[in-house]
Amino acid sequence: MKYAVIDLETTGGSVAQGGRIIEIAIIILEDGVEINRFESFVNPEMSIPPFISKLTGIKNNMVKDAPKFFEIAKQVVEVTKDCLFVAHNADFDYNFVKDEFKELGYKYRRNSICTVELSRVLLPGKQSYSLGKLCDEIGIPHNKRHRAIGDTEATAKLFQLLLEQENALQTIEEMTVYDVYSSKRHYQLSKDIIDNLPDETGVYYLYNKEEELIYVGKSKNIRKRILQHLSNKTTPRAVRMADMVRDVKTTLTGSELVALLLESDEIKKYQPRFNRAQRRTKQYFGIYKLFDEKGYINFKIAPLSEGDYPVTTTFSRKEADRILDRMIDKNELCPKLCGVDHSKAACFRYHLKTCKGACCDEEAVESYNKRAMVAAERFGYGVPNMFILDKGRDEQEKAIVQIEKGIYRGFGFVKNKKEYSPSELKKAIKSYKDNADVNKIIRGILRKKKGIERKIFY
Repeated sequence: MKYAVIDLETTGGSVAQGGRIIEIAIIILEDGVEINRFESFVNPEMSIPPFISKLTGIKNNMVKDAPKFFEIAKQVVEVTKDCLFVAHNADFDYNFVKDEFKELGYKYRRNSICTVELSRVLLPGKQSYSLGKLCDEIGIPHNKRHRAIGDTEATAKLFQLLLEQENALQTIEEMTVYDVYSSKRHYQLSKDIIDNLPDETGVYYLYNKEEELIYVGKSKNIRKRILQHLSNKTTPRAVRMADMVRDVKTTLTGSELVALLLESDEIKKYQPRFNRAQRRTKQYFGIYKLFDEKGYINFKIAPLSEGDYPVTTTFSRKEADRILDRMIDKNELCPKLCGVDHSKAACFRYHLKTCKGACCDEEAVESYNKRAMVAAERFGYGVPNMFILDKGRDEQEKAIVQIEKGIYRGFGFVKNKKEYSPSELKKAIKSYKDNADVNKIIRGILRKKKGIERKIFY
């Protein structure tokens, strides 16, 4: 067995975020013995951030005359051919190399193993599994830290030690992350199907030999996720599902948010046998906002019906009760106006001096309603009408999700440009039903700082 032990130094982040490789080192081991090595500075065609230069010691003048990645790409392919990609924190290094090749229009695929995870299994009980501290603890020389060749040499020595441990080869086989077709691991599907699986974001559909849809899932890397399914031995249920798979279909979305929303809708529509989450089709509940005869905002809980415009939707009456209680506490709302306290006069909290008296006309309508509106927006989407814009399926388009009157209306795709009119965006929306699942998905994405690209209010 041949192993390509690899380490990179980069400008930081990822290729998608503008990062680039500035140094690469590869040591080839065969049966645990070094048979080849390759190392090179790489011109990143950008300035190296000062903190990276301080960490690595690599300055801009050291890489200005170095080859660009496309100039060493062929050597990287050739030297790592038929090798297992080995790295400390392999996800980072492998995905970085893979994405650099993607920029060149080439699909670089190798199976990979992470020496961090492998060390945890074969060398348990160590104080730390960072490369430097682990090498110090077990006595492996580690010179030129945070330089590609220094870290590669240390990782190679660590991997050679791991190969000597009991059950090492079996453990490596079990922990290998597959990105290349294996007739042993992926017997359920043909090589053509697996080779054509996209490394992109979207929804995937798994079918059995009777062409029955047995599972719907979403992933930011469909190919990687499906290969994980096919070799998953963690539970009897996972094994049963993997054994049944005979075909795969995919729908690309670009946007992770749209993938989540489509996945949720498809699961409810088709009820695949191996999807447990989001299969609920029972009655949902909503928290509704209304005005009483005096002009105060009231809230009530009621079953969700099509065409309704609730503040938020929930899976159950019990969950709606909990949310309403939080609204009352956080925004100092009157429990009587929220349908919780059924006193004929002032509510119980008024007597405890924790209600400002909207229930007995002591608090002005304007003052109370201001807090009630804040509560409605906090527990809903923040605003009643908006479009969420996110990555499309390619650089020429954007994905869009519509919220209108506080309700999720659906999603669609439009051509990429700087400005959009609400009417133009509405025409691109394909209608989907609102429910507690999508409500939770959208609110979760909106809370993320980097969850979406842009919001348009109307």
